[in-house]
Amino acid sequence: MEEKRNYYEELKKTIDHHMDLYYNQDTNEISDFEYDQLMLELKAIEKEHPEWVTKDSPTQKIGGTAKREAGVTITHHVPMLSIQDLFSKEEVTAWIGKVKDMHPDACFSVEHKIDGLSMSLRYQDGALTLAETRGNGIEGEDVTLNARVIPDVKQTILAGGYVELRGEVYMSHEAFEAFNEKQESLGKKPAANPRNLATGTLRQLDPSITKERGLRMFVFNIQDATGESAHLMERHTAALDELQAQGVAVVPHVLCRTAEEVLAAIDEIGEHRGDYSYDIDGAVVKIDQVEYRNDFPAGSKYSSGHVAYKYPPEEKEVEIEEVEVGVGRTGKMTFRARFKEPVRLCGTSVQYATLHNMDYITSLGIDEGCRAICRKQGEIIPAIISVTKTTGSVFCAPTACPVCGHPLTKEEGTADICCVNPSCPAQLKRTLAYFASRDAMDIKAFGSTYVDTLVEEGYLHNYVDIYRLHEHRDELVEKGIMGKEKNTDKILAAIEESKQNTVDKFLTGLAIRNVGKASAKEIMKHFANLNELADASVEQLVQIPDVGEITAECIHDYFADAENRDLLNEVAALGMNLKSQLQEQGAKLAGLTIVVTGTLPTLGRKEAAELIENNGGKCTGSVSKKTSYLLAGEAAGSKLDKAVSLGIPVISEEELFAMINE
Repeated sequence: MEEKRNYYEELKKTIDHHMDLYYNQDTNEISDFEYDQLMLELKAIEKEHPEWVTKDSPTQKIGGTAKREAGVTITHHVPMLSIQDLFSKEEVTAWIGKVKDMHPDACFSVEHKIDGLSMSLRYQDGALTLAETRGNGIEGEDVTLNARVIPDVKQTILAGGYVELRGEVYMSHEAFEAFNEKQESLGKKPAANPRNLATGTLRQLDPSITKERGLRMFVFNIQDATGESAHLMERHTAALDELQAQGVAVVPHVLCRTAEEVLAAIDEIGEHRGDYSYDIDGAVVKIDQVEYRNDFPAGSKYSSGHVAYKYPPEEKEVEIEEVEVGVGRTGKMTFRARFKEPVRLCGTSVQYATLHNMDYITSLGIDEGCRAICRKQGEIIPAIISVTKTTGSVFCAPTACPVCGHPLTKEEGTADICCVNPSCPAQLKRTLAYFASRDAMDIKAFGSTYVDTLVEEGYLHNYVDIYRLHEHRDELVEKGIMGKEKNTDKILAAIEESKQNTVDKFLTGLAIRNVGKASAKEIMKHFANLNELADASVEQLVQIPDVGEITAECIHDYFADAENRDLLNEVAALGMNLKSQLQEQGAKLAGLTIVVTGTLPTLGRKEAAELIENNGGKCTGSVSKKTSYLLAGEAAGSKLDKAVSLGIPVISEEELFAMINE
C-alpha cells in the first residue's frame, strides 16, 4: 500500500508539471492523448482511494475536472470602489477645472468604460496568486481558477514585489452571439446580454465552462505596486503602456492635458461605440498623476480622482414595416415592431423592438408604415420611444389568437390581452406541465421534459390526451420517449392513479386565471362536483369567501367556452374524479374556523388541517376574534393564551373527532 501511495504522489507531480507547461508556459512535452492517459490513471487511483484526494490534486485543479468552491470570499487588499457618474459635458469640465485649480500640471487618461464586471489580479514577484471579483467593494469572491483560463489574464508579468491590477471582464459580441446560437440549437433559453452572461460565466464552478465561453479582460488600473514595481503607481498611462508592452491587455486609453482634449476624446469614443467588438457604457476620466488622486475624494463609495461620463442612450430613426403579434407562455399577447431595414445600436444589429402592449402602442400612435425613434433601454432592450411620422391611423388590437384563432379576452384594469384557450399550441407545454405538477395533479415522474417531447411528437394537444397515452404505450416504449418499458409503465400507472385525486387538484390544474391551489380548495367546498361549478353564475361565485368579481368572471368565462366544456366531458368519460370531497365526507365543520397548535396525540398539524378542511371547516394559522375553536395539543404556547383571553373555545383532538362523527 505504501508503494502505491508513493506512486500516486509521483503521478500527481508528473501531471502538475505538464499542467504548468500547458496552462502557464504555453508549451508541452507530451501529446494530449498521453496527458489524458495519465489523468485517467490518476482518477482510477482516486476512485479506489478517495481518502487520498486533496485540494492540490490535478483532478481538483484547472486542466482536470477542477471546480472552484462556491462562496469563498476574500477581503480586498485595496477596496474595489465604484466610479462617480457624470451625465453632462459641463459636469466633466467643472471637475477638470477643480483638479486644475489645485494641480495646474494635472493630466488625464480618457478610457473606454467597458460594460462587464470588475476583477482584481494579485501578483507576487511576477506570478499570479489570486483573482477576485468586486463583490461589495470590500469583500469579493475568489475566482482564481476561472481567471487562469481567460486568455487575457497573464499568469506571469515582469514585475518585482507586489502588484495588484484591476480590470474588467467582458464578453465580445461574437462570443455572445455564438453562445446564444448554441442555446437556441439546444432548445434552451438564450442569454439576455453580454454583461450578465460574462458575470455568470466568471462565477461558474467548472473552469472548463469559463474557458469554453471565451471571456476576455482589459486591465484598467494599477491598484497597488511595491518594491521594484513601485514606479507603476506614479503615472497611470505610462504604467498601462508598460504593461501593454509586456502583452497585458489594457483598456484603450488616451492621455489628455486640457479640458478640450478630454471632451474631444470622449466624443471620439462615443462616435465609434457602435463599432467596438464589446459593449461600453461610458468613458472614464482619471487623473494621470496617481498621487494627485487622493486630493479629490468623492465619498466612501467612489474611487478618488476618477469620474465616468455616461453617454445618452443611442437612438436611431426607423421605419416600422410590421407589428408582429405573438403569444407568450402565459397566453398574453406580445407585440414587437419589425423594421424595414436593420439599424446598429450599441454595437449590435437591430431589426426588432418591443412594443409592450396595446396601451403603449395606442399612446405613441404606432402603426405599420410609420417612422419612429428606437432606443436600447438600459443599453440592452430595443424599444420605440416616439413616432416621428405617422400614417394617420393606429394599429388595431387583434380580436383572435394569431396561433389558435380562439377569441381573445382583456381583463378589466389591465393592459393585457390574453388567449385563454388551454389547448393553444403557443402555451400548451406550459399549461400541461403545470397540470401535471405537484401543486396540481401531482403525476409522479411526469415532468416538463416529457411533456415538451410528447407535445412536439404530436401525442399531446390538451390535458385529456395525457389520459389517453396508455393507448400509445408500445409506440412510446419503442421510441423511448419516456424511457424504457419499466419507466414508461411507471409513468402511465401514475397518470391512471391521478384520476382519483381530489377535485380541487384537478381544478388547480386547469390553470384558470386567478385560481390557484388555495382558492381551488376553498371553491370546491361550495359545490358537489365540478359540473356544478361549471354551471355557476358570476353572482353565485362572488358569494364564496375570497372570490372577487374578477376571479368569478375568469371562472365563468372559462367554463362558458364550448371547447373547455367538451374537454371536461371527455375527461369525465375517461374516469376522472370530479366529485367534491366535501360532498362525500360531509360538512360537519362547515362555517367553522379552527386554529391548530401544539403537539396532538395522533395527528400532525398538516393532517389535522386537511381533516378540518375535508369536513367543511377552514383552518387558519393565527387566533383572532373570527376563530371558532382552537385545537390544542401539548406545548400549545401563546396561541392558547390568546384564545383564552378572547374567550375562544379550546378543544382536544378527541373532541374534534367527536364533532366530525356525531
